[in-house]
Amino acid sequence: MLGFIIVNIDPILAQIGPLTFRWYGLMYVIGIAVGLWVAIPYARERGLTEDDIWGAVWPSVVAGFIGARLYFVVQQPLGPYLEQPWRIMATWEGGMAFYGAVFAVILALYFMARRRKISFWTIVDAGALLAVIGQALGRIGNIINGDIVGAPTNLPWGFIYQNPHSFVADHTIAYQPAAVYELIFNVLFFALLWFLRRRLTRPGLLTAVYLIGYSAGQIVLFFLRNSEPLVLGPFKQAQVTSMVVLVPAVVLFWWLWTHPEKEAASDHRTSALPIKGPSRLEPKRRRR
Repeated sequence: MLGFIIVNIDPILAQIGPLTFRWYGLMYVIGIAVGLWVAIPYARERGLTEDDIWGAVWPSVVAGFIGARLYFVVQQPLGPYLEQPWRIMATWEGGMAFYGAVFAVILALYFMARRRKISFWTIVDAGALLAVIGQALGRIGNIINGDIVGAPTNLPWGFIYQNPHSFVADHTIAYQPAAVYELIFNVLFFALLWFLRRRLTRPGLLTAVYLIGYSAGQIVLFFLRNSEPLVLGPFKQAQVTSMVVLVPAVVLFWWLWTHPEKEAASDHRTSALPIKGPSRLEPKRRRR
């Protein structure tokens, strides 16, 4: 074991009677909080009101949680879930698929934007910033869980999970720390989006960059995971989903980049640039 990194953190943070609190859930709560701290000022700069922002937050959180869990469940053998339907939402057993959260949140924001008559692309751009932060901090929970690992390794930065509650198959061998690689990717990806947030002034472009970058990252990073089964040649399910998402994401970026005027005219209450000055011009006085 000399030279390897020993991880002996109990994934269970606390247990009070039948309630179990895990590091994984805590890190996602922190991720959402930090993501809101970053995304809300960005949304304000783009002209959204406090009511608009908070009206989008709670439906998105609920939709994201349900979507992530359901998308994970449908990728598993459904027999055990049909026999015990309560396990469908048993997240403490492990299993959240982030693409499910992305799809569900985008759908929730679409209907919210239509109801409130605000720019759908603007609110989704803010959501993209939140999503990357949530993913990055969520990976810390995965590192503690041991539920995202690569192949067994002899590299000195391999992780040996000694805690019996961790999810690895063998607590005596070292694994490639795939969750650490994804954490590093998400931090760098957030830095890119942060750099672009005021340079891509057209609503929707930041979302397109997020979808392109996240999909490309998943295609590469999932080659380093060891637990997911292959579903299409050498590719895992998340990689296949990423390939499907990547093509329309590139098309979306191209369309938004080449059709700025038409889309800008269709936005409801927000524009591509931050709103400055009075929101309403005073009527001209009539001459006497």
